[in-house]
Amino acid sequence: MEGGHSGVLSFRFGSLILIAQVLFVNLLLAAAQHGDGVNITRGDYGALKELKSKFVDLRGHLRSWDGDKYDACSGGWIGIKCVRGHVIAVQLPWKGLGGKISESIGLLRRLRKLSLHDNVLSGPIPKALSFLPDLRGVFLFNNRLSGSIPPSLGLNPVLQSFDVSNNSLSGMIPPTLAISTRLLRLNLSYNSFIGSIPVTFAQSYSLIFLALEHNNLSGSIPDLWLGIGNKSHQLQILTLDYNYLSGSFPVSLGQLDRLQVLSVGHNQISGIIPDELSKIPSLQMLDLSNNAFNGSFPSTFSNFPSLTSLNLEGNQLSGQIPDTVAKLQNLTALNLKNNRFSGHIPVSLGNISSLSALDLSDNDFSGEIPSSIASLLHLSSFNVSNNNLSGSVVPSLAQKFNSSSFAGNLQLCGYSIQTPCPSTPETPSPQPSPESLIHGGHHHRLSAKDIILIVTGILLVIVFLLCCVLLCCLIRKRAASKEKSAKGAAEKAISVVGAPTETNGGKLVHFDGPFVFTADDLLCATAEIMGKSSYGTAYKAILEDGKQVVVKRLREKAVKGQKEFEAEVVALGKLRHENILPLRAYYLGPKGEKLLVFDCMPKGSLASFLHARGPEAIIDWPTRMKIAMGITRGLHYLHAQEDIIHGNLTSTNILLDEQTNPHIAEVGLSQLMTAAANTNIIATAGSQGYGAPELSKLKKPTTKTDIYSLGIIILELMTGKSPGEHVNGMDLPQWVASIVKEEWTNEVFNLELLKDAASISDELLNTLKLAMRCTDPSPAARPEAQQVLLQLEEIKPELAAPATPVEEKTIQEAP
Repeated sequence: MEGGHSGVLSFRFGSLILIAQVLFVNLLLAAAQHGDGVNITRGDYGALKELKSKFVDLRGHLRSWDGDKYDACSGGWIGIKCVRGHVIAVQLPWKGLGGKISESIGLLRRLRKLSLHDNVLSGPIPKALSFLPDLRGVFLFNNRLSGSIPPSLGLNPVLQSFDVSNNSLSGMIPPTLAISTRLLRLNLSYNSFIGSIPVTFAQSYSLIFLALEHNNLSGSIPDLWLGIGNKSHQLQILTLDYNYLSGSFPVSLGQLDRLQVLSVGHNQISGIIPDELSKIPSLQMLDLSNNAFNGSFPSTFSNFPSLTSLNLEGNQLSGQIPDTVAKLQNLTALNLKNNRFSGHIPVSLGNISSLSALDLSDNDFSGEIPSSIASLLHLSSFNVSNNNLSGSVVPSLAQKFNSSSFAGNLQLCGYSIQTPCPSTPETPSPQPSPESLIHGGHHHRLSAKDIILIVTGILLVIVFLLCCVLLCCLIRKRAASKEKSAKGAAEKAISVVGAPTETNGGKLVHFDGPFVFTADDLLCATAEIMGKSSYGTAYKAILEDGKQVVVKRLREKAVKGQKEFEAEVVALGKLRHENILPLRAYYLGPKGEKLLVFDCMPKGSLASFLHARGPEAIIDWPTRMKIAMGITRGLHYLHAQEDIIHGNLTSTNILLDEQTNPHIAEVGLSQLMTAAANTNIIATAGSQGYGAPELSKLKKPTTKTDIYSLGIIILELMTGKSPGEHVNGMDLPQWVASIVKEEWTNEVFNLELLKDAASISDELLNTLKLAMRCTDPSPAARPEAQQVLLQLEEIKPELAAPATPVEEKTIQEAP
């Protein structure tokens, strides 16, 4: 800064320039309509040059700022937006920028938006931001900023969004930060702030989103969340997890009638859970886990009409669980682990039809496990270990969940081979003594006729037993002969297609694989329905030797004629790739039924793996990336080597093996179906959120529509959201695009991924950008499967698989 007089002269000179610019504004606008840009003001030009000098441009993105100053406001300088020569936005996210943010940012007097998130910037938040009267949004998350937040920053009268999450900021949170009556979003999570939560936060009526989790905050939560007159709070999301907050739970939080997410887990809050919480009609997720709450389970919780997730794990709650819990009909996850609950497990829990995760472990529950729980069709995570339960486990529960879900209950049986239930002892009938048989009751002698009848009966029993033994021997001999015959036929079929076997007018054809079975074995196998699709019904079949296969019975009216069907299905039987579910056999029944036999994948579909798991089942980033790469690798094989378009790629058609490797199912099934049936299948995929927009007109899938579906699945992996769930009338790609546009990118990712965001931020963002390219509304803008695979392997090279010779050749020939 120069001396006072020089500053005044400079200011006056700058003002004269500004006045001159205003006088010529119409001429400038007219010139802009003819292609002439408006020159940047001298002050803003100098501020940008100073800003650049403090950055470390690791990737060379700011080379454009070396160009002519006349290009700064004409689109020539990356990340700069202007109005009438004034810079209104500096947007440089994901550019690998290091260094510091210069205080010269304060010279951009018309700045409305500063977006530098997802870089490696260090140093403090510039105090000069406090003096920008038009500043609406500050997005500095995912950097390495340190120091404290300037208290004067909250004095900006129009500040709406302030996100500095995932940095190294410290100190106390200034109370002035929530003074602005227009502040909508405040995210200070994943830093090292200390002290208490400012009371002004509880008195802000404009805040919609407040995130303070993963800091070192202490003290009690303010109890001033009260409406005054016509004023009511707008808060929808409040997250305070992983701090050191203590004291009792604020009763006034029950006044937040628009609150949807309330999470205060992993703190030191004590006392009872107030009934006033039940006054929040819109609450969807409530997490009070790992605190010091005591008392009983609030019966008023049954008043939550919208609650989907309730987590009370790790507290000191006691008493019985009231039957009124059954009124929570939208509940999908209930976690009561590690408390002191006692009494019987309510039978009424089986009435919560939407429940997919139930954890009652580490309590004092007694009695039997209600059989009603076995009727919960969506239950995929269940744990009642370490209680005082007794009796036998319902067989269907024992088959569905492993023994660790029931261990620690000494009187519980039937949940594993090692815990058989004792058989009910039969009352032994009194055996007559030899003397009584001879002399009869009361020492009466048997007549000759009685003795003859007894001897005849004994002989008949002996003859019957001999017949049974002979019959068993014949059956075993015949079975061994049949197995030997089937095994010989399978060995001859080791290349591609086995010799067909005819049974009762039906025809079974084997392809190469580990299974040896006859048509009778297949038709007589124990089966249960896995699901239905537009192609038909899928069953899990258990063969006589205990092996499991998946049998898909195709819809008879939707399948091509037998001659066309066999020609197509033989080609599908030859497809072999590590990420394609192999077709092992097909069967043509005497009445026209058509069955396809596939491998059984132990972890089920990707859809259930993502959306029907308990809160304790965490899916980390490497696992999600491994799944995305595997799907892409399989799709690249279909497109490049087999010239096959899938046409119905969804997360329900991605099956996972024991190592969570993905296998694409329903490959080529569209080639077995009639044109009318395929049209219905395309419409179904569109309604589920996986169909590309152009399919509504084309009615025919292409490689680019497959890429669109792939992009949806990658977004599904990253967000944890089901594509069929529209948010505010937007589909999944539209919702993601809207969030990214508003610079709230962190909210896109599943919460499990944000825990490691500091170390994987580049991978997350690059993968997100790739998925958005795949779901571009324009088919021409979407990449090919090979390009998607190469980019995924660049993002996560340690998961890249060695290319096959054919893939090497394809890569070398690629443009």
